[in-house]
Amino acid sequence: MTPLTELAQNAAVGRRTAVAAAGGALLVSTFGGALVAQAAPVETGHAKMNSVDLNALATQAREALSNAPVVSVAPDAELNVEKSAVSVVSAAENEDYQAELAANEAAEAAEAAAAEAAEAAEAAASAASSVDIPASAIGNSVISIASRYIGVPYVSGGSSPSGMDCSGFTKYVFGQLGIELPHSSSAQAGYGTQVPASQAQPGDLMWTPGHVSIYAGGNTMIDASKPGTVVDFRPIWQSNPTFIRLG
Repeated sequence: MTPLTELAQNAAVGRRTAVAAAGGALLVSTFGGALVAQAAPVETGHAKMNSVDLNALATQAREALSNAPVVSVAPDAELNVEKSAVSVVSAAENEDYQAELAANEAAEAAEAAAAEAAEAAEAAASAASSVDIPASAIGNSVISIASRYIGVPYVSGGSSPSGMDCSGFTKYVFGQLGIELPHSSSAQAGYGTQVPASQAQPGDLMWTPGHVSIYAGGNTMIDASKPGTVVDFRPIWQSNPTFIRLG
């Protein structure tokens, strides 16, 4: 056995051999004749991120920016804006708008009239339940008109559905029948024809100094009595009223 062969055999006995395979990342070690194969660790997480070449990325970004097109505007460039005429029509001249306003006003007026009629009917029903209205007054045109304003508050000097005093009430009621009366209880006493109490009929004026009302038949009248009250049917409280027939 040559010295070279003997040296090779001695090195093979009890030696530790490490074989690294770069292509497959495989490490083979021999310890005391035992063979262990272990895969090289794979980089994950932060370790993998740390392996990225940031300098290479920055270089690529700079190259992309330098190759991007550049838009330039000449210093004497002008911006042309197309202009069009604008016409303005005032609300007073806008026929559609005015028609809409008129329609809204008409609707509001109709609604207010309906509410007023409903209130008058409710008040009339309430009054009828508390005062016996003679059958002779039912269907009487004067009493029928007067009944519409039951519940209207007493207002001194008033002669409209928003408020009435005694002569303002009779003036307003008879005015709807075409009979014009002054707004004064004493002056109204000089109109028409006086009739005896025995011949009085529903719808006649009923007058006493300082007050005027409408006779409703039997022992009943309808009037605007005094401040704090409303137009209503009431028992006659005057001791000797004067009855006046109009028309």
